[in-house]
Amino acid sequence: MQDLIRRLLAELGEDPTREGLLNTPRRVEKALKFLTSGYDADIDHVLNGALFTVDYSEMVIVKDIDFYSLCEHHLLPFFGKCHVAYIPSTKVIGLSKIPRLVDVFARRLQVQERLTNQIAATIGDKVAPLGVAVVMEATHLCMSMRGVEKQNSFAVTSAMLGAFRNSSRTRMEFLELIKLRSAVPGLSDRSPAGLACVGED
Repeated sequence: MQDLIRRLLAELGEDPTREGLLNTPRRVEKALKFLTSGYDADIDHVLNGALFTVDYSEMVIVKDIDFYSLCEHHLLPFFGKCHVAYIPSTKVIGLSKIPRLVDVFARRLQVQERLTNQIAATIGDKVAPLGVAVVMEATHLCMSMRGVEKQNSFAVTSAMLGAFRNSSRTRMEFLELIKLRSAVPGLSDRSPAGLACVGED
């Protein structure tokens, strides 16, 4: 992979042997392997048996889950917030497992629509709830850095299964509870977007 990255740098008109780029192939390889580590993840291992029988049949919501992924069309980042809800049937899942599940699918080459569906389908399969809802809001750098160059646009996708698809009241309750923001995700005061890359290992 490092040889390919050196060739890419040369094709872009750069000198891969200059000081600032000497270690770039190694860093890029390490970064790409981390950003696509979801391909190697085992869902059952991630969940680690964290399913518990609980007498609870109301909506469970984990919202504002930060995620970062790579667009499969341009290999540019898209990032934002993920909101997940489900209505238990007989079991609940450990709350920390839901963000980990989001990361598994986000750390692959993705399109936002498929990413949303994969999260919902996996929770439906592993937890067998009465319903699952996933909403994702994301800024896509392939839209803001290139192409149409619309810096303030973002995409919202949703997947509604079971009770969330069949009951408009349940669906509206979920959407009201997550309170979709009008601000562009990723550009808040706590955003890391303004931090400079300093060539860390």
